[in-house]
Amino acid sequence: MTQTVSVWLVVGLALLAANLPFISNRLLLVYRLTGPKVLAVRLVELVLWYFVVGGIALLLEQSVGQIAPQGWEFYAITATLFATFAFPGFVFRYLFKHR
Repeated sequence: MTQTVSVWLVVGLALLAANLPFISNRLLLVYRLTGPKVLAVRLVELVLWYFVVGGIALLLEQSVGQIAPQGWEFYAITATLFATFAFPGFVFRYLFKHR
């Protein structure tokens, strides 16, 4: 797998994973909850998905070559990008009227 393909794979995976907490009513797509999911649970799940996608990205980077060192700026930017990717799911869940 080339570096370009792995980068686009991570971006697509991040876009999908960022919207999963807002689309699904199950906890981590597995556990059925007795009541509706509150926003705090969705945000915690969003952070967990951020770390899962980051781990997959780290594995893909390691398979391509040497892992580049990152500072706090890298994690701040990727976290805000992940939150931006979650915006369509948030709009669907909380701003659209569901019948």
